Amino acid sequence: MSDHVLVINAGSSSLKYSVVDASTGEPAAAGLVERIGEGEGRHVHRSPAGETETTLSIPTHEDALRSAMDAFEADGPSLADLDLEAVGHRVVHGGSRFSASALIDDALIAEVTDLVPLAPLHNPANLEGIRVARGLFPDLPQVAVFDTAFHQTLPPHAYTYAVPTDWLEDHGIRRYGFHGTSHSFVSQEAARLLVRDPSDLNVIVLHLGNGCSASAVRGGRSVETSMGLTPLEGLVMGTRSGDLDPAIPAYLTRELGMSVDEIDHALNSASGLRGLAGENDFRELSRLRASNDERACLAFDVYCHRIRKYVGAYYAVLGTVDAVVFTAGVGENSADVRAASLDGLERLGITIDPDRNSAPVTGARRISTDGSEVAVLVVPTNEEWQIARETLTVVRA
Repeated sequence: MSDHVLVINAGSSSLKYSVVDASTGEPAAAGLVERIGEGEGRHVHRSPAGETETTLSIPTHEDALRSAMDAFEADGPSLADLDLEAVGHRVVHGGSRFSASALIDDALIAEVTDLVPLAPLHNPANLEGIRVARGLFPDLPQVAVFDTAFHQTLPPHAYTYAVPTDWLEDHGIRRYGFHGTSHSFVSQEAARLLVRDPSDLNVIVLHLGNGCSASAVRGGRSVETSMGLTPLEGLVMGTRSGDLDPAIPAYLTRELGMSVDEIDHALNSASGLRGLAGENDFRELSRLRASNDERACLAFDVYCHRIRKYVGAYYAVLGTVDAVVFTAGVGENSADVRAASLDGLERLGITIDPDRNSAPVTGARRISTDGSEVAVLVVPTNEEWQIARETLTVVRA
């Protein structure tokens, strides 16, 4: 029996795909189709034979997935030879209805469609990817893996906002959290690295990429997370503001005449590091900071200050902490962010070893001192592998 799973992540104008061996995490091939419906699209396919890039018209997600299937045939490996076991789909929002990955059928599609108001930019694209894949692979079981599912273990006092109760009861306004596949994978890998059982471990996970989120994981279960009803809340991100005074939108409407859509766009797409420094690529921000650019220096300080606040808050939530774990693009690659975010927390038992932190190595590793009460780890995330694992778990249950 094959352990190969086709993993699909359909965005509004892009489609990522990979074939992953769920038992090892090894990708047999992967690719990205960009600019769907935008005239001239771009398709990159990576396989053992190398990388190929093509430019072509990709009007729809169905055209994108068919282009991917053509790439498997032309550049390998053959999907027939891989003997796919299932298809796993990333679905951003499962609301409070889905606390685990689930087999896709018409009823699930209807429920995910009902959740579109909670994720209007993401769930429609995810549903389109599911529709196309079901048509192309009618004989394969397909599974929805929800970004929000891992955080469905939050207790009511953590997911409930202090707003009128009918907002929650009638409209589902509560904290859901996102990046769940990453937080789940990383917390499990942290336990493996420390040779501990996940059920005996308290971990703070810091997923720092263009999107950023923190979670407090007690015994393998998420008990607090920084993103809320939407991915806007929490840490400072590449283009998102993170936490801010909720009266600010009303102020902007009264004083500047900004519309709801204008404010929403500004907070999601023109804030965060981009709003502070004019640059959301952290590599470019680091270059500007190295040249003593004042805006870049302030953006870096604001970014790390917010992370440190969340580490302190989640330490209090957990009571005891065994590890703080950095992951995703910035978390895995920026020694400066890791050092600045945990600076001054020695009284909490958190001490980074400067040499370990700055060493030019990759892979899962410990960067705290030998005497640090709390381990500080860097664990590369692998959401595709987690989706593949959860997909096979559902299919073989």
